[in-house]
Amino acid sequence: MLIAIPAWNEAGAIGEVIGKVRQHLPAAGILVVNDGSTDRTALVAAQAGATVVSLPFNVGVGGAMRTAFLYAQREGYQGLVQVDADGQHDPADLDKLLQGLATADIVVGTRFHPDSMYFVGGPRRWAMVLLSHALSRMNHATISDPTSGFRSAGPRAIELFAVNYPAEYLGDTVGSLSIAIRHGLTIHEAPVTMYYRAIGRPSKNALWSALYLGRAGLALVATVLKRPNQSRGDGA
Repeated sequence: MLIAIPAWNEAGAIGEVIGKVRQHLPAAGILVVNDGSTDRTALVAAQAGATVVSLPFNVGVGGAMRTAFLYAQREGYQGLVQVDADGQHDPADLDKLLQGLATADIVVGTRFHPDSMYFVGGPRRWAMVLLSHALSRMNHATISDPTSGFRSAGPRAIELFAVNYPAEYLGDTVGSLSIAIRHGLTIHEAPVTMYYRAIGRPSKNALWSALYLGRAGLALVATVLKRPNQSRGDGA
């Protein structure tokens, strides 16, 4: 099992995140994809015991996770869990995401469940609801939190995402789920705990909300329109 942590300038949090992951899954491999950080992220992660792959410049979460899936494929891992580097995800929920792989190719951790205290309001919430309806209809099963980055992937998803993982805006969340659905992968969800970011929380003004909704919709449309075998280059 591989825990993949994309990280960009997270020197202040990455060590603690690795420590908590190790506490809950001591036998798991931990890969930090240092996404062009300009701080001590790579050094702190290595000192905490993680394997570190450093990208020469910032490519975003999608590009970093494509690197993680390629690493998982080459190293023969049969499962991967994506965890944020900023402490937003609770490693205590790792078991839920892993257990779900017994019946699914991908398990998305949802923060929207009866026991959750996480709240998203306003236009951002409307955007997430629209995306949820669209992906749930495609999936023929509920995906209540399509922008969640706390998720697990089994062998079939690793093979797919090692060669076909979108790097554009929301590609690592909405786009990757759309690709998985079009390739016939099974997607389930599991309730998880998520914390608010201490810094860098998105603004909820009208302009940002409009951009969020528009760009999220475009991301979904773009991945839906792509041919399933486009990146494999087989000409079929």
